[in-house]
This record gives sequence, C-alpha cells and structure tokens, in this order.
Amino acid sequence: MPHIELPEPDAGVIRRRPILIEDLKARVGADLLILDEDGRRAYETDAFTAYRNVPMLVVLPRTTEDVSKILKFCHENDVKVIPRGAGTSLCGGALPTEDAIVLCVSKMNRVIEVDYVNRFARVEAGITNLEITSRVAPKGFFYAPDPSSQLACTIAGNLAMNSGGAHCLKYGVTTHNVLGVKMVLIDGTIVDIGGTSLERNGYDLLSLMIGSEGQLGVVTEATVKILPSAEGARPLMIGFRSPEAAGSCVAAIIAAGIIPVAIEYMDRAAIEVCEAFAGAGYPLDVEALLIVEVEGSENEIGILLARIAEIAAAHDPKTVVMSSGPEQSARIWAGRKAAFGAIGRISDYLCMDGTIPLAQLPHALTRISQICAEHDLKVANIFHAGDGNLHPLILYDANDDSQADRAEAAGEAILKLCVELGGCLTGEHGVGIEKRELMASQFSATDLAVQMRIKTVFDPTWRLNPAKVFPLAATETMRSGRAASTPEAA
Repeated sequence: MPHIELPEPDAGVIRRRPILIEDLKARVGADLLILDEDGRRAYETDAFTAYRNVPMLVVLPRTTEDVSKILKFCHENDVKVIPRGAGTSLCGGALPTEDAIVLCVSKMNRVIEVDYVNRFARVEAGITNLEITSRVAPKGFFYAPDPSSQLACTIAGNLAMNSGGAHCLKYGVTTHNVLGVKMVLIDGTIVDIGGTSLERNGYDLLSLMIGSEGQLGVVTEATVKILPSAEGARPLMIGFRSPEAAGSCVAAIIAAGIIPVAIEYMDRAAIEVCEAFAGAGYPLDVEALLIVEVEGSENEIGILLARIAEIAAAHDPKTVVMSSGPEQSARIWAGRKAAFGAIGRISDYLCMDGTIPLAQLPHALTRISQICAEHDLKVANIFHAGDGNLHPLILYDANDDSQADRAEAAGEAILKLCVELGGCLTGEHGVGIEKRELMASQFSATDLAVQMRIKTVFDPTWRLNPAKVFPLAATETMRSGRAASTPEAA
C-alpha cells in the first residue's frame, strides 16, 4: 500500500555508518549491536506490515545507563532513533527509517521490586504485559491492562500507545494503572517522573508521557499498580439477530448503571472464524455476539448476570449462555484473545482503532458495513464495546494493489466517521504512520502546533521516532520555522 508517504533517508548519515558504528561500539560495547543485514531485517517493520525499512543498525541495551549513552550518541551525531518494544504496534509506531538506529528494550525485562502492601511493582520497560501478572498472581494480585497481544507486547509499547484491553471498561487503560516512570531524554539525561504514590504535586507530566509514542523520550522503567484479584469472575454470551440490537444492548447495560469488567463484541464473520480456530462454544446462528463479564462473590456475580440478561431480553436476543465455570470461561476468552490471529489465518487485514460515544454504536456499525461494501471489501468487527473502542478488521489481499488501496481508503473513511460521531482516531493502538495524515481531521492547526511545540521542548532536533504522529507537512513547517529563528539562520 504505497500512499503513506515516508521521508527520504539522509544519505549523509548513511555514508557515515562505519564511523558511527565504531563510535557506538566504543561507548556501549559491540555485544549490544546488531549489524548484519539479516539481523537488522528482523526489525524492518512492526505489526503494520504493509510498510518496511531495514534500519541502519539495531542496539539492544541492558540498562538505563546503556540507553542514556545511546541517546547521547544519537543527539551528538544527529542520528534518528526509533524506540521499540516487541514490535506489536498495529499503526507503524515502530517502523524504522534507513538512516535510523532502532533502540529495542526487549532485553530490559526484569521485575525490580514488588510491594504488596503499597500495591505496586517496579519493572523494566521490556517486560511483557502478561509477565507482570504472572509474577504477582501467586500472591493474589494482577496487573489490569490486558491488550490482546499481552503475551508478547511490552510495557514500553503499552506506555507509548496508552494501551487498554478487554478489561479496561472497569479498570482503565495504561495511564490509569501507572504511578511513575524512569525515562531518558534525547541528550542522555535520565529523569524520574511520578513515583510510588497515587497523588503528585505540580504538573501531571506522567500523563503527558503515557501515549506520547516515543516522541518525548525512552522509558526504561515503570512503576505500575497491582490490584487484588477478584473473588471470582464469569462471562455471559448473548447472541443477537442484528449488529444494531447488540449495539443498543451495550448502551442499555451502561445506562442501567452496571459496569461489567468487560463487554466485547464480535460480528458473524468474526464469530465463525474464532469458533473454528478456538472451539470456544460461540453460537453460529447469530449476527452479533456480546461477551459480558462481571466479577465479585458468587452471589454478586449471579445477581449481575441475571440483571444483564434481563436488560438483553428487551433487545430480542437469539441466545443467552452463562458460563458454567472456570473451564468454559477460559474457552470463551481464549476465542476472543485469539481473534486477530484467527482472522489472519484466512485473510490479510487492516485493523482500525477508532473510538465513539456508546450511544452511536448502532449507527457506527451500520456505517462501517456500508463503507466496506462501497469499497467492495468484507469486514469483521471485533472490539471493546463497553468503552466504544472499535476494531473493524478490513479484509483484503495484500498481493492485490487495488484491494490494498481500497482497504486503506475504507480505513480512512471509518476513522473519519469516528471523529464525526464525537469520538477520536485512536483508542489504544496509537497514531504512528497509519493515522498521521488524519490528525488534521480531529485537531485544528493550532492544536497540532501546541502538541508539536511540546515535542520540541523534549526533542529540539526532532530525532526521536521521526515521521510519526504529526502530518509531514505540519512537521516540516514547524521545523522550518524553528530553523529560520535560530541565530545561525539569521
């Protein structure tokens, strides 16, 4: 799919590659570098695989001090740097350029400290999301954000994109579950933001850093909340005759004052594929399926599920199935967690990530189907219905340029629809390169200028994760304006 523009690499930097390599070896050691082409090619793309570039070199730091040396080196030598976790980004957030160094924190994966009394864990940024829960589960605790890629994705990427997951309806997304970070600025300065307490004085810089997509610095450690595990949890599956009925039911559940742990939505296309893959027990004779999970004591669970079933009855459900126990609950969630991979077995797809107000769900589902039909494409809808975070999967053949172009056009139309309905371009995947040129559909020129000025405070030469988030034309205008105002330009 060729029409997302990527900047031309700096030929001068590429020519200096041998000198830069020797200098960096002297600072951090040769054992941290990946220099051969095959090794570097492993980092040429992330999960947004339509675009790829082999980076100039890759470096795998083991400590915060290593990161500091690498960033100071990049700052002094005017070299671009691409922060990377596990590379699970679905928007090109970790896509490298050919004149850049990829700084991958995957080797920084230790649990540094766990404090069960004060309910926090301090971890290195390369640890996987699921590993935190695995470490604290024996003591009856867990880490709440649970992206579908939680087995592979790192806390570094979760922080960069402010990731959520199925259970964010009750527990919030990453920003609601992080107390502090250790971060390295582009000049190598190490800073601590936040800490171990729930409240902080001064400006809320932590919220500024979470979701900044590697534009302001590289996080090396995070202090995250750990929560006591619930006494129990059980999902309810509700099958509907139409997507609109399912959307209306979601809005009705929330309007009734019930906050489940999760409300997940799948349409017929997704149900069939996920059931064939996981054998989760999903009904195959419905047009839409809701998975609604509640937690608490067994008595509380029973009361809540009965109340939700009563609400659903007003929307003409075709089937209502309550999980009978842990084994069935695990199968139900295994199907949902495997959804993206299951769809990937049968088709290439673009995964959208817009958000909308809950009241707009029925209309949004109708329009998404219409938009894809207008582009002669199929769509499978899988998303976090409880907080209006949509994940339409637009199915296409990546080897067919016409289909690829139509898929990208349909995706843009869906994201613009989300903004028109009062939502936004991204719920948890980030902007990256995928939505970069759509930012002007949500933000005014003044809004974007303020955001870019904030970036400039932390990254004056715009070397951190370049060509992401901000429209390229706006980026060049900002950089040109700064160049004209410097004493050297005068």
